[in-house]
Amino acid sequence: MESTSDALLGPADIRELAEVLGVRPTKQKGQNFVIDANTVRRIVRTAEVRPDDVVVEVGPGLGSLTLALLEAADRVVAVEIDDILAAALPATIEARLPRKKDHFALVHSDAMLVTELPGPAPTALVANLPYNVAVPVLLTMLDRFPSIERTLVMVQAEVADRLAAEPGNKVYGVPSVKANWYAHVKRAGSIGRKVFWPAPNVDSGLVSLVRRTEPIKTTASKAEVFAVVDAAFAQRRKTLRAALAGWAGSAAGAEAALVAAGISPQARGESLTVEEFAAIAEHKPAPERPAL
Repeated sequence: MESTSDALLGPADIRELAEVLGVRPTKQKGQNFVIDANTVRRIVRTAEVRPDDVVVEVGPGLGSLTLALLEAADRVVAVEIDDILAAALPATIEARLPRKKDHFALVHSDAMLVTELPGPAPTALVANLPYNVAVPVLLTMLDRFPSIERTLVMVQAEVADRLAAEPGNKVYGVPSVKANWYAHVKRAGSIGRKVFWPAPNVDSGLVSLVRRTEPIKTTASKAEVFAVVDAAFAQRRKTLRAALAGWAGSAAGAEAALVAAGISPQARGESLTVEEFAAIAEHKPAPERPAL
């Protein structure tokens, strides 16, 4: 049986693999490969991956995190958009962790387009997400795969702060509220620049999301709630009475919805919880019918 240290990729392994494949990490694809085995072990530990977990990983790259996940979980499904990386990953798994090769599946696709995954339903999402698409990919995966109970993503520190922000925080906004719709969100650590190749010019952060066991209690649909959230933050400096005027059909309509939801029309979006946005959505005024 392989020992942990032998199976995982170190800096020399990563560079050698990239050279063989002719891969140069590109900024355009947001590629920064993790080259430190201790960091991937820490991510797996922080994600609390269990032996019975089915983990989905988005953007596995050369496979450094994939191998660590496979050692800890029952099964890993990796979603990779890059043609060369997707083609090479199964061989890397077979070479370095042969006993788990049948517990690995690759989906060669853009994560935003994936609507189903092979095998049993995923129970966890663990990923080093490309900075430019981190939030949409995260929210899409949580939405499409409700069986995902626990998520741990590594994202740009600024995005991590935004996702985990609470009402009243100046970086609290659309990602914070929408992530909260699905899960309880918190910062789960920081990651330095030196563990990546190439080293990015920003710090990274870990975000933990534990899915709500009870969904937000509301008669409004997710789409209706998210429409209020988007409207409130599109003009975040304005009061909600003004910011929601377009959504409600008029400023007076917005005021009526806010008052009915028990929220001050003078409040701003950054002070509201996801439950309060849901309450506003429930009181959306009916569109006025044109006079005959």
